[in-house]
Amino acid sequence: MEPGRRRHRPIGRADGLRPQLSVVREMAAAGPPELSSAVSRCVRPHNIVPRLQQGRYTGHGPTRVSQIPDSLLRERDKIAKWNGIPHLVQKLYENSQPNNDDLLLCQGILKEIAPLLSMEAMAFVTEDGKVAQESKFPNTHIFDLFGGVDLLVEILMRPTLAPQKKKQKMSEDLIKDCLSILYNTCICTDGVTKRLSERNDFVLFLFTLMTNKKTFLQTATLIEDILGVKKEMIQLEDIPNLTNLVASFDQQQLANFCRILSVTISELDTGNDDKHTLLAKNAQQKKAAGPSRAEINQVTLLNIPGFIERLCKLATRKVSETAGTSNFLQELEEWYAWLDNALVLNALMHMATEETDQSSSTESADESVLAASQLRSRLPQSMKIMHEIMYKVEVLYVLCVLLMGRQRNQVHKMLAEFCLIPGLNNLFDKLIWRKHSTNHVLHGQNQICDCSPEISLKIQFLRLLQSFSDHHENKYLLLNSQELNELGVISLRANIPEVEAVVNTDRSLVCDGKKGLLTRLLQVMKKEPVESSFRFWQARAVESFLRGVTSYADQMFLLKRGLLEHILFCIIDSECKSRDVLQSYFDLLGELMKFNIDAFRRFNKYVNTEEKVSDVPLTLQWADN
Repeated sequence: MEPGRRRHRPIGRADGLRPQLSVVREMAAAGPPELSSAVSRCVRPHNIVPRLQQGRYTGHGPTRVSQIPDSLLRERDKIAKWNGIPHLVQKLYENSQPNNDDLLLCQGILKEIAPLLSMEAMAFVTEDGKVAQESKFPNTHIFDLFGGVDLLVEILMRPTLAPQKKKQKMSEDLIKDCLSILYNTCICTDGVTKRLSERNDFVLFLFTLMTNKKTFLQTATLIEDILGVKKEMIQLEDIPNLTNLVASFDQQQLANFCRILSVTISELDTGNDDKHTLLAKNAQQKKAAGPSRAEINQVTLLNIPGFIERLCKLATRKVSETAGTSNFLQELEEWYAWLDNALVLNALMHMATEETDQSSSTESADESVLAASQLRSRLPQSMKIMHEIMYKVEVLYVLCVLLMGRQRNQVHKMLAEFCLIPGLNNLFDKLIWRKHSTNHVLHGQNQICDCSPEISLKIQFLRLLQSFSDHHENKYLLLNSQELNELGVISLRANIPEVEAVVNTDRSLVCDGKKGLLTRLLQVMKKEPVESSFRFWQARAVESFLRGVTSYADQMFLLKRGLLEHILFCIIDSECKSRDVLQSYFDLLGELMKFNIDAFRRFNKYVNTEEKVSDVPLTLQWADN
């Protein structure tokens, strides 16, 4: 969203006079009308915009709307059609000063500004080409140019600067209006988000606003955008009263907070950094010697009492579904194509729920009104289902990142204790994989994902299984008690010792029901369409179960369920052309057949013709290329 810096023309000799001209204008504004009129005639109105831009970048010239005479502003407004925004910003500045802080009047001014900016923000969200251009969004550009963004930051942070006794409490509506206008300006005007991200005091201050449920939504949305462009990751331990802040969140807020956390615990991608000098690289290498900020933030989260337990409850929470919600769910998925922010859907669901509550409180004999009321009562329920799916996407991502960090063993212990895997097993058929998704393309690294919530949930679920199983004895929690007994029987018949990790697995923490999570995954894997990119993630998840010290019992468990035949079908007979999928299947095949004579016999039985034998190296060559 943030392009490079804007270019500004070099300062010429005449620029030395500009500070003096600014002083003259200020004197003219304070003096008699004749003097102000004379100055306005001397300085052409169309010079206001370039001089403000130059003042921002160089410090020479006006930087605030208060430094420009009101008469000059009004004259230029008529020509440029600024919709009175500079004058409104000027009024906001005058009424928000410490010696004249009429907050009610400020709120009224913001109510006038907000619609002008929100229309452009909605146009930006719904447009296909999301490129912020001054010509497309003039209102937000003018608002920022005349100092509106900086002024709102001052208004929000002013209570933190005032003495404790003289602090004036700001209304929730005023805070919400400030945050909404800031967010709309950020998404429509280049450079604003980056500017705000460079103010670390403001970023940390925003977290304090999340304690209020009425301002939580707007605050979280703005923080997420700011952290997305911030070059240096914040440290969670710097957030004031982080433990109490997280404890104050309800489950819905905690899930939305995970969107913010995902930025703070994932390693930053510095591939596009413009600082490739030897000095910068040397400094980066020195920093890499110790734990990164992302790793420090992960430790901070793990030290918050009850944090992981609450995430596990969110990830495994069941959703009560009513009949007839599938059509609404499909419609909501189409809406999500342009509602690309979970917090936006959060607001929609809140409004829809309120509408249902109001409609249920009034009874009407009219059949049409009754039918409309029933329709509204079903819509929020379907929105809650979609909402729950989106919550789980965010939570599973955070858990997945924590599983891949340095504190992996600690995280594993906590996830096992709080029964994450059995809970996901119970949700598998009802929510996670209740239907096969189509038309999904495998995204490359750092590629923007526009997947629907259900597709995102499946991907995060498979990534979590991969991280959970990889080289860890807790992988046997993916089985149920009967399947664990089956592993023991396989070892007994082969006259080999039973795997110690299987013997030591706590049976009270494994999956319940007739099938374990691994078996369910194998079943959907066989039904997946040929070109589905889910085959890649499924193969990676199953392969991670086999990684580490080779276990004959693990291999035979999967061989008995027809995994080898399925792999060979996909490689030889399915005409799959995806290199990523083919490579993942070859990797899985290698782990499945390693040191296993029974697997080689099954392989020879399937590849029993000259044609099939010749197809294997051709497919392998295709995957390598």
